[in-house]
Amino acid sequence: MASALDGIRVVEFANYVSGPYAGMLLGDFGAEVIKVESPDGGDPFRGWGRVEYSPTFGSVNRNKKSVVLDLKSAEGLSAARALVRTADVLIENFRIGTMERLGLGYEEVSRDNPGLVWCSITGFGSSGPYASRPGYDTVGQSLSGLLSLLTDLDHPRPMGISLSDHLSGITACNGVLAALIARGRTGKGQRIDTSLLEATVSFCGENAARFFENGKVPDRATRTHQAQVYAFAAADGKPFVVHLSTPTKFWQALAQVAGRPEWLADPRFATKETRGRHYDVLHEELAKIFKTDTRAAWLAKLQAADVPAAPLNTLDEVFGDPQVQHLGLRQDVPHKRIGSVGLVRNGVRMSATPPQIRSASPELGEHTQEILSQLKVRA
Repeated sequence: MASALDGIRVVEFANYVSGPYAGMLLGDFGAEVIKVESPDGGDPFRGWGRVEYSPTFGSVNRNKKSVVLDLKSAEGLSAARALVRTADVLIENFRIGTMERLGLGYEEVSRDNPGLVWCSITGFGSSGPYASRPGYDTVGQSLSGLLSLLTDLDHPRPMGISLSDHLSGITACNGVLAALIARGRTGKGQRIDTSLLEATVSFCGENAARFFENGKVPDRATRTHQAQVYAFAAADGKPFVVHLSTPTKFWQALAQVAGRPEWLADPRFATKETRGRHYDVLHEELAKIFKTDTRAAWLAKLQAADVPAAPLNTLDEVFGDPQVQHLGLRQDVPHKRIGSVGLVRNGVRMSATPPQIRSASPELGEHTQEILSQLKVRA
């Protein structure tokens, strides 16, 4: 079955998460993604794991070809420029000015390849007072305000997932796809810029819009109160969540499941707004009730009453879940050195041009000769 981006060549000058994740998403859609790596070990994520396979690297570098080029040498740079002339898309996440110093900046390469979509992912933007600072995921989460919405500010904790990195990769992929559609009309490529800061602030748009409207600074509790979101631990210590949202029927059903029908006439809980104002009281009362039985028992009752609720799953529970298994979200992909590796498939399903995992992450330099022979160059 054909892929959506068949015939599109992406050249990736990127390490760690943001750029590689964008490249991986394009590769899932069928693009040929050529990852340019340095001869001194390649992407640093290759070292984050076992010698024969790094899950950290593998999670964002499937469906790619690896080419080793020494960009500090004249031959390596010449090969890189020749490769870029054949590309439809270039993705880079180096620090500001690096690509320009290499002669691979947009203004230079677009003269030889006017159809090129050139995408840069930085920490804080391509200009401005912070442009030259080193940008990493947690810095992006923090500066953007996202972390303030996820952690208790009195006892701050960093997150266990690289949200800003992945968000900037998704944002970059969206920009590339839009630019490819525009190129189909105009025949011309363009420059795309995003950053950890821009992508993450954009992601916080709902909270920002409320702040613009009322001037109140939101924190982790703001949305939980407004959306009537709760988390509890049952008698067996297992956590679960309830999300009532707006429909009154969910609140009415929850009160019945909790054995407190009198709450429906209680003025503190009469409306969504009053329940929000008395959130802590309601949460405390519900927490006591939910401590009286197991998670499985409460979830069965809640789901039978059509209350939106779910176990707060750890990853082992996620991939043992029947719905996750039905959707085929885990895929085991052949790997030449260790037999197979487990990966999570692309999160979208398409009826005519489905994304696919065609190969696990490449060995360092695995495709150097293949690609350089096409270009008729040496490095």
